[in-house]
Amino acid sequence: MKPILTCCVTLLLAISALGATSKDVSYKSGDETVKGILYTPEGKGPFPGIVVVHEFWGLNDWVKEQAAKLAGEGYAALAIDLYRGKVATTPDEAHEIMRGVPEDRAKRDLEAAYQFLASQPNVKKDRIGAIGWCMGGGYALDLALEEPKLAADVINYGHLATDPAAISKINAPILGLFGALDRGITPDDVKAFGAALGKAGKKIDVTIYPDAGHAFENPNNKDGYRGADAADAWNKTVNFLASTLKK
Repeated sequence: MKPILTCCVTLLLAISALGATSKDVSYKSGDETVKGILYTPEGKGPFPGIVVVHEFWGLNDWVKEQAAKLAGEGYAALAIDLYRGKVATTPDEAHEIMRGVPEDRAKRDLEAAYQFLASQPNVKKDRIGAIGWCMGGGYALDLALEEPKLAADVINYGHLATDPAAISKINAPILGLFGALDRGITPDDVKAFGAALGKAGKKIDVTIYPDAGHAFENPNNKDGYRGADAADAWNKTVNFLASTLKK
């Protein structure tokens, strides 16, 4: 139990240092009540908002830390839980839980999270974006495909789309951050996505890091973590969100 306690204390200290507050929230997704964690900056707002979508591990401490960092940058960040409280500790378990999530339910949860943020009196309803990593990066794109009022979208090595009919629905500017060594989302996939958005007249900014693979931003990925690339990706994210949600 001691390592878990230490990790939780570290996360709480990080949230405090960023000047953010966090609280557990619940809201309706269809007939279900789902839960998330809302991280809010200091002050009364109103603040731009961000839907934060976890990796295939679930809503673990690393994703919570990213949400807290975003709140420290001035955003009301809602860390959603597509797994209904489950958090994986091994890749096999993560794959099993991920495969068990119905796609229609996930998309419903994403839209519910967007609507929850939009209903908050301290959130700017026309300045809500989304960000995700790995599985969550793909779901962040799905929200852009489904929600025409989404104001910004950050895809970190998530699944992509090239169908012109689907892409035509995107209104949000998109920042894409990928690794050239990723065997799941390859550079060719990323280039095809960028070309499809460009052809459709959509706003997109893509970086492919030449020495990085999948999940290169997460230090828990011991062999694949690329500290310099992760720092650059974070700086690009901060600048992109400021230019789209704080303008």
